[in-house]
Amino acid sequence: MANRNSFLSKFTSGLLTWGLFWLVLITLAAGLLFAHGFAILLEAWSKPEYSHGPLIPVLSALMFLRELKEYPPQPGPKRDRWQGVVLILLSIVVAFSGKILQIDSLEAYAIIIWVAGILLISFGWETGKNFWPPVVHLAFMLPLPGMLYYEVSTSLQLISSELGVWFLRLASVPVYLDGNIIDLGVLRLHVAEACSGLRYLFPILSFSYIFAVLYQGPKWHKLLLLFAAAPIAVFMNSVRIAMAGILMQHFGAEWLEGFTHFFEGWVIFMSSVLILFLFAWVLLKLNPRKMRLVDALDLDTHGLLPQAARLKLVQPSAALIAATVMMIAFVSVWPFVPDRAAVAPERFAFAQFPQQFGDWRQIGKERRFSPAVERVLSADDYIAVQFGRSPDEPSLDFFSAWYEDLAADGVMHNPEICLPGAGWEIAKVELVDIASELNLEAPFNINRVIVQRGEERMLVYYWFTHMGRAIPRNATAKFSVLTRGVVAGRFDGAIIRLISPIKKDQPEVEADAQLNDLLTKLLPQLPRFIPGA
Repeated sequence: MANRNSFLSKFTSGLLTWGLFWLVLITLAAGLLFAHGFAILLEAWSKPEYSHGPLIPVLSALMFLRELKEYPPQPGPKRDRWQGVVLILLSIVVAFSGKILQIDSLEAYAIIIWVAGILLISFGWETGKNFWPPVVHLAFMLPLPGMLYYEVSTSLQLISSELGVWFLRLASVPVYLDGNIIDLGVLRLHVAEACSGLRYLFPILSFSYIFAVLYQGPKWHKLLLLFAAAPIAVFMNSVRIAMAGILMQHFGAEWLEGFTHFFEGWVIFMSSVLILFLFAWVLLKLNPRKMRLVDALDLDTHGLLPQAARLKLVQPSAALIAATVMMIAFVSVWPFVPDRAAVAPERFAFAQFPQQFGDWRQIGKERRFSPAVERVLSADDYIAVQFGRSPDEPSLDFFSAWYEDLAADGVMHNPEICLPGAGWEIAKVELVDIASELNLEAPFNINRVIVQRGEERMLVYYWFTHMGRAIPRNATAKFSVLTRGVVAGRFDGAIIRLISPIKKDQPEVEADAQLNDLLTKLLPQLPRFIPGA
């Protein structure tokens, strides 16, 4: 028993150093401070697009241990640790901003900044700055901001649809593409959000990053391998869509479900990895310095685990102690940081929207969307109706969606992205001020878009509105909510869209005049349903 206690005492005395004590303490404080950020990551990792997320920290840790082998221990004091304290403070500020502004992703992003700060404190600037590859790799575990995710997903749907149809035509399959709907005649294949390819793109990007780091060829080879990931993922997703179309054409829709389950996930991922290896092999053949692919990849894992024992060498530096005390102080006050509080404005529901504005009368009943569309729209209230003046003129489409929190849900929906998904092509986009046409003194900037599908053409006006201001771009609308809205406690807003058909040989100015005439009569009534300042 005495020998056993002696061994345990010797082991713990070498492991439980003061430096390690402060490192564990600041890590526990970070766990409490960034608890919501970790919850955001766990929620994102439960989705198919980010299911690779739990592997990213593990792979980054292995990359770090691999880099650490190149830098032997350097005992003694270091004066270049305070840059890490600055990063720790920055991570706190970012997390604080995320909490105040209710931008959940910021609280998750702050974790990576904190990790970078800890490395600089532990190793000093001169050594710690060399560990940037594993820190940057952690970015692949983060979910994209909602607005960016929606735009990327929608764009990938359209690209995958176009390429999928091109492959189908190569296979002599008669097909017609209408937006992101592939029409095979008797069957229609909808390229939905789940078919955008994001669930393949993110893991492939992570793998290509590690591949580029391990690759021992020229730097321009590394860049090509890194940037090749996205085209490869899109290519393989388009091949999957094309194969699904061929199966539907020849064997019917009942074969599609089994094929989809089989060809998802690892099959696409491994196929993309093989293409990446093939691309690297081609690059090596073009390199004057002849190397085998095995030799070009630094796959040496010898001595990684012993590097973890260097934790006990962490020094109880003034920078580490100061950062720990700062973290504990912020953890103590964190529960008292107020959440952003909104003032719910009084408004009339769109169900009470007038059916007549001057000589413009509502035509037909209000259109209601399917539950699936309403779920994507995420609006707290919306209206979709048509107005007309006379049987000789085309009716105009009016749509508006109101959100209690415009920044959280509303800014993701951009007609320039949604309309191409319905088969329309963007012919022209311009930012215009129509204040003079509406007899307004203040500027009224909107997006004026011409879309076409075959010989059909439409004129589209759309803009976002927050606290009574017309805001043409979604990013600007979100910024308005996060600045003026936070100060005033007003996060509500809306998107407004009007559409006028353009007849064959009809001048665009006539369609403009119709939209402006309806807007002139409609705008004075809008504040009852979309509260202004």
